[in-house]
Amino acid sequence: MPPRFVSPGVSEKSSGDGSRSARERLKEQREYEKSREKRRRVLIVSAAVVGVLGLAAVVGVIAAGADKGGGSDKAAPVVPPAGAIDEDGKPAIPTGKADAPSTLSVWEDFRCPACAQFENVMRGTIHELQGSGALKVEYHLATLIDGNMGGSGSLRAANAAACAQGAGKFTAYHDTLYTNQPLETDDAFAKNAKLIELAAKVPGLDTPTFRSCVNDGTHDSWVVKSNQAFQNGGFRGTPTVLLNGESIFPTKGNEQISPANLKKWVAEADKGKKPGTAPTPAG
Repeated sequence: MPPRFVSPGVSEKSSGDGSRSARERLKEQREYEKSREKRRRVLIVSAAVVGVLGLAAVVGVIAAGADKGGGSDKAAPVVPPAGAIDEDGKPAIPTGKADAPSTLSVWEDFRCPACAQFENVMRGTIHELQGSGALKVEYHLATLIDGNMGGSGSLRAANAAACAQGAGKFTAYHDTLYTNQPLETDDAFAKNAKLIELAAKVPGLDTPTFRSCVNDGTHDSWVVKSNQAFQNGGFRGTPTVLLNGESIFPTKGNEQISPANLKKWVAEADKGKKPGTAPTPAG
C-alpha cells in the first residue's frame, strides 16, 4: 500500500493496564517517544500537510519582508557551483539526465520540516524517475527559515550543498542533510563543523577543498541570489514543487501527491517522448 501523508500530531492510545510494573511502563514510554521521533523524521504526505503548507505560506509572507538579503553580503561576488544553471535569474542545481523530457523544479530550505517530509517520502521515486531518463530535477535553494526564525543554518547548509555540487556529490549530500535535519528551532546547520561532520557520511566528499569551500562561504552570495529569486517568484512557501511548470505539491488538481501519482503524472507528460540519456554536469 503506497505511503500517504499523516499529521505529526497523531496521538496513540495507551493500554491503561495498572498491573504492569513502573519499569515496563517506562520502557513503553521510551519506545513511544522513539516512535514519535521516527514519525517526525519520516512524515508521509497527507491532507494534513496542507495545514503545514499553509503555515509555510504565512512564513513565506513574513520572510518576504524580512529576509530580502538572505543573511549575507549582497555586494560579494556571486560564485555559482560547477554545473549550476541560471535560467531567467533563477539559480538552480540540475540533477538527472540533461535531456530528460520532464523537469521537476523544487524550491527548498534545508531547515524546512515540510521539505524534509517531501524529500524523505518522495526521494526513492524521484531517483527512480531520474535513473530511467524520464525526469530531471532542478533544485533551487532558499533561506526562508533563517529569515523567519533567525539564525543562519539555511544559508550555511545551502552553501555546503553547493560545495558538494562542486565535488560531484550534491545528490548524496542533499539527501544526507534531509535525513539528518535537526528540529526547526535548532539551528545546528549554522555550524560549519556539523555540516563537515555530515559530509563524512558521503564517500569521498570530506576533503580539504570541500572544507575550505564550507568554511569560506564560497557560494554564500549565490545562495542569496537564489533566495532573492524565491522571494520575487510569488511562491507561497517551501517546498514549492513544479512539474513542467505546474504546481504539484501538495496536490495536482484534485489528486494528492504520492509516489504512485508522481510516476503517473510523469508518464502522462512523457508520453510519446524519448527518455533522456545525457548526464548533467557534476551532481
